[in-house]
Amino acid sequence: MSTFSSMHSPSYSHSFICSSSINEKKNQRFVFSSFPRFSVPANAKVFLQCQANSHQNAVLMQDGAVATKVSPVEKETPIEKLKSELLSVTSSNEWDEKAGFDINENESTVSITVVGASGDLAKKKIFPALFALYYEGCLPKHFTVYGYARSKMTDAELRNMVSKTLTCRIDKRENCGEKMEEFLKRCFYHSGQYDSEENFAQLDKKLKEHEGGKVSNRLFYLSIPPNIFIDAVKCASSSASSGNGWTRVIVEKPFGRDSDSSAALTKALKQYLTEDQIFRIDHYLGKELVENLSVLRFSNLIFEPLWSRQYIRNVQLIFSEDFGTEGRGGYFDHYGIIRDIMQNHLLQILALFAMETPVSLDAEDIRNEKVKVLRSMRPLQLEDVVIGQYKSHSKGGVTYPAYTDDKTVPKDSLTPTFAAAALFIDNARWDGVPFLMKAGKALHNKRAEIRVQFRHVPGNLYNRNFGTDLDQATNELVIRVQPDEAIYLKINNKVPGLGMRLDCSNLNLHYAARYRN
Repeated sequence: MSTFSSMHSPSYSHSFICSSSINEKKNQRFVFSSFPRFSVPANAKVFLQCQANSHQNAVLMQDGAVATKVSPVEKETPIEKLKSELLSVTSSNEWDEKAGFDINENESTVSITVVGASGDLAKKKIFPALFALYYEGCLPKHFTVYGYARSKMTDAELRNMVSKTLTCRIDKRENCGEKMEEFLKRCFYHSGQYDSEENFAQLDKKLKEHEGGKVSNRLFYLSIPPNIFIDAVKCASSSASSGNGWTRVIVEKPFGRDSDSSAALTKALKQYLTEDQIFRIDHYLGKELVENLSVLRFSNLIFEPLWSRQYIRNVQLIFSEDFGTEGRGGYFDHYGIIRDIMQNHLLQILALFAMETPVSLDAEDIRNEKVKVLRSMRPLQLEDVVIGQYKSHSKGGVTYPAYTDDKTVPKDSLTPTFAAAALFIDNARWDGVPFLMKAGKALHNKRAEIRVQFRHVPGNLYNRNFGTDLDQATNELVIRVQPDEAIYLKINNKVPGLGMRLDCSNLNLHYAARYRN
């Protein structure tokens, strides 16, 4: 039985399952068997890029998850580029050949349909991201947002649900409330089955009413389980696609359960869509501090020389949640914490962290460097993995249920809700440096962060002369992704006074304080 003290939960006890219960294919080239291929066609575009040096609220990825930024066309601002892309009637390939072609903004509209609108992801992530685009002026003049799901709901009920998660926390101006009202007025709802062409035809009729005869560009955002992707895409393609503009589909992770199912899903999607219509994304790469990772490293000379095995002792990638499945275990039980968090969110961050300097910020160049990291990664060994599942626990008169107490989870489920793994990259920069991934549900707090621990000072002068224990307190760079985004560097410092007392202090960049308006 093993445990990680930094992940210990005061509210739950964990029983750890023998790591040999993990299925491991022999000679597996990549780290996890569920690891999808990471490749981005050269014509990939950043769908949600807006103001220069501003925030990407979502990142377009094709055939994999890659965080990119594309340089704007000369003499064209990023907002103009975004609107041109949204309003263009051409496909992505045509756009490359006709970079200057667009149509009058008054003659075109964009209809965004969130398929699975009543789900947790749509409520917490997708609708707030769409509002952020509107708030920053990154959506065209004419657009409509439709929610589509099986749940019965009115337009007013959808707006009430969405309004609870909208925020202007990044750049709160006086007109925030006004902008919210404007956005909500453009949100509508249609109830239907995901495999019903008739229901999608009814949606098509409603979309046409809002489009008012303009050139229709349609985007379908699939916030549904992968086992119903194909049904929804088939119905949308046959009954609700645009007749005179473009039709595109955004596919959220997980994109299949493993490499084989991912390839099968791609093949099935291409029965109804071309490759340049499919946008596969990992929404976690839109996190502010994840986007800032390459900026921190490649635009600050003080970090790049230290970014190697000579100075770094280990790198920890931590994702913890302070809540369990809470009635949503049916979906989670099919995947587990490794497939749900580690092989996508954390593996993507690892690749961004460890990659060499790309030739440019184009999607293809960043993808190439990330692939090199992944190809250099040593196959994961079972002895380097610990998994566990949270159990019930009573504290302060409150009983916290076990994972298997969730009514949507089988009583005999062995699905891990916690996992820790040590990964190694066999290249000149990172040879011998462990990358420690930790992810779990029902832990003591909610956080996602990268912790870079540097090596001990050789021949520690102050430990030798003053008997301090600071040789045990190494320098550490912490990049807190959530909550309360921050970057801080732990350094050893002298406490003011006549005596030689040393202390560990933080050089802190707290985003809420630094970028508060």
